Order: sequence, then C-alpha cells, then structure tokens
Amino acid sequence: MQAFKRRIYGSLKEMMADLAWPFKHREKLRQAMRGRLVSPQFRERLMMAVTAVNECRYCAFYHARESERVGLATNEIRELLAGDLAHAPEEELPALLYAQHYAEQNGRPDPITRQSLQTTYGPARADAIETVLRLIRMGNLLGNSTDWVLYKLSYGQLGGN
Repeated sequence: MQAFKRRIYGSLKEMMADLAWPFKHREKLRQAMRGRLVSPQFRERLMMAVTAVNECRYCAFYHARESERVGLATNEIRELLAGDLAHAPEEELPALLYAQHYAEQNGRPDPITRQSLQTTYGPARADAIETVLRLIRMGNLLGNSTDWVLYKLSYGQLGGN
C-alpha cells in the first residue's frame, strides 16, 4: 500500500480553528473576496498557486472552472495548476511566489518573506492576499482530509477493522 502524501489537517483542533476563522474575520473576508484589493482573476491565480502545492483535486477542479468564468485562458490555468508561473502577470508574480511559499510552509510563511509581501503590495492589499491564501489552504486541507478518510476506508484502516 502506498502512503497518502498530500497535506491534511494534523488534528481536529487545527481544523476547527480554521473553520471558525472566517466567522471571526468577516470584514477581512469581505475585503478580500468582494473588495477592489484583489481582482477576481488575481484571486483565482492565487488560489490555483496554493492548490498546485497542496494538490487538492476538488479545489483544482472548482478553481479551474471559476478561472475560466473570470476570463483566464485554458493554457494559463494548466500552467498555474502545474505550479508554473512563467507566464503570470509581472505585477502579480511576487504574490504568486509568496502563495507557493505560504502553501509549502503550511500557512506559516517566513517573517521576512511576509514583510516583503507587505512592502510590495502595502498592508491592506497584503492582508487581502493572505486572507485569500488562508481560505484556499483551508479548502485544500478539507478536500485532502476527505480524500485521506476515503483512502483509509478503502484499505480498511479506519474503524474496527
């Protein structure tokens, strides 16, 4: 049996804290998702950059479709989901690289790298970017954790077996 390699929640406590976060930070969420700080195209690029690292199949499918809806080209979507930022808009590249770093560090970015994001985009826009990253990380881990349960069930490793 092959090991399950995608990132999942390490504990129920971690998952519950993530699920509670949007309710405690509704204004941040509103600014990131509906404000003018992060365009729908930029938001989708950020989400796909994180999803490429975390490999959530549910988020990849959903955000590929959402990206098409907001006007991203099919080849750009494929590249982003493969982790390739070679054709990303230059103005968004620092944030997309940060998104990959954020995902690789499991939502705990290096403080110097985080400060660079704030310097590049300003505090309000950087905060909106990080809100988007936090949301997609949560979605990725929920999807991957669901797949982990399915994986364990398929091998009879959960429950009384």
